[in-house]
Amino acid sequence: MLAAKVHLGTENCTKNMKPYVYKRNKDGIHYMDLNKTWEKTMLAARIVAAVQQKCKKDVLVVSQRPFAQRAILKFATYAGAEYLGGKWVPGTLTNQNTKKFLEPRLLIVCDPRSDHQAIIEASYMNIPVIALCDADNELNWVDIAIPCNNKGRQSIGFMFHLLCKEVMQLRGDISRDDEWEVMVDLFMHRDPEAKKPVEDGEAEEEAAEEAEEANQEEAAVANTMKGFEGADGEEEEGEDEEVWANNAEQNQAADYEK
Repeated sequence: MLAAKVHLGTENCTKNMKPYVYKRNKDGIHYMDLNKTWEKTMLAARIVAAVQQKCKKDVLVVSQRPFAQRAILKFATYAGAEYLGGKWVPGTLTNQNTKKFLEPRLLIVCDPRSDHQAIIEASYMNIPVIALCDADNELNWVDIAIPCNNKGRQSIGFMFHLLCKEVMQLRGDISRDDEWEVMVDLFMHRDPEAKKPVEDGEAEEEAAEEAEEANQEEAAVANTMKGFEGADGEEEEGEDEEVWANNAEQNQAADYEK
């Protein structure tokens, strides 16, 4: 948890989140109490496992944060829950005429502030809510608040990995004695446009291949230009012959008239 910076909060702290704060450092940042984070995570895992006894799709995982899209997708994949990432469609839980109408028995959100529309609709339908809450979050209509850093990509990935692992252990899908083969890195956000690190040998090979391709392109351009020059020379020679023939015909016609 310390390596993933789960304990780091924000400078602001709401009244409802004060019991979950351990202390405040010199810079004004609140530190979350990791003992309470662990207790609430274990409690949330027991609730998720109990709800999924009859149907795994009764649990809905929601988040609009870009850093949480990979985490909730992996959680839904391994835990068998329902996944709904990106922008929330109003009426998903209340309007039966919508295309993505869902009737979950439990809702899990990453941030109560960004996912407030989903929490409000869940309150209308009496659906319990589990939320990852930072120091500056309000707990309106949140039943289980897991105090943690819900803004960092590493913290979000670690918390969903921990929750998913505990749920699968409670259901008996994996053993507590053995380590889970799924790494926590798979739950963390990755930038698709970021380039992968390249070793020195691979970098040299890529540079050599690029140089060969550049030389081939230059040779092809040079051959093409030579072809164009040859074609222009032939056209000029043909034009000279035509001019000479026309002049000869004109001279013969003039001599005949004389």
